[in-house]
Amino acid sequence: MMKKNERMAHFSISGEEGFSFLELMVVVVILGILATYIAPRFMGRTDDAKAVKAKVDILSIETALKLYKLDNGHYPTTEQGIAALVEKPSTEPVPLNWKEKGYLEKARVPKDPWGKDYLYLSPGIHDDYDLISYGADGVPGGEGKNKDVNSWDLD
Repeated sequence: MMKKNERMAHFSISGEEGFSFLELMVVVVILGILATYIAPRFMGRTDDAKAVKAKVDILSIETALKLYKLDNGHYPTTEQGIAALVEKPSTEPVPLNWKEKGYLEKARVPKDPWGKDYLYLSPGIHDDYDLISYGADGVPGGEGKNKDVNSWDLD
């Protein structure tokens, strides 16, 4: 009887190989993504999460605008808009060194977290350009979830 238990113990130990580091990292990343999108809903902080998402989007667009300026010597005009970051403008000033695949990931201009377009002004009132999300209500000003997210106010 001892031999049977010893064999079983030996079998179970050698049969368990565990998880690889890569498998564990995939699980951690998936849990992180789920926590990012699901946790705010359960914690009642959806509005805060949307404001943070708007800030992250604006920072991403700002990075793309800076790359556009480095390549072409100027920012897109207000008329060209931030669409100039994904499609080469045909209106003046036409960029001479426009990057073939554009300047934004996924080759599309993101909407703000409330499903509206970001407002882009160049030249801006506060800087070389202004990027604005008008919050949940879509109109200038507001408090709480309706508060504007502005490129010149980011930390």
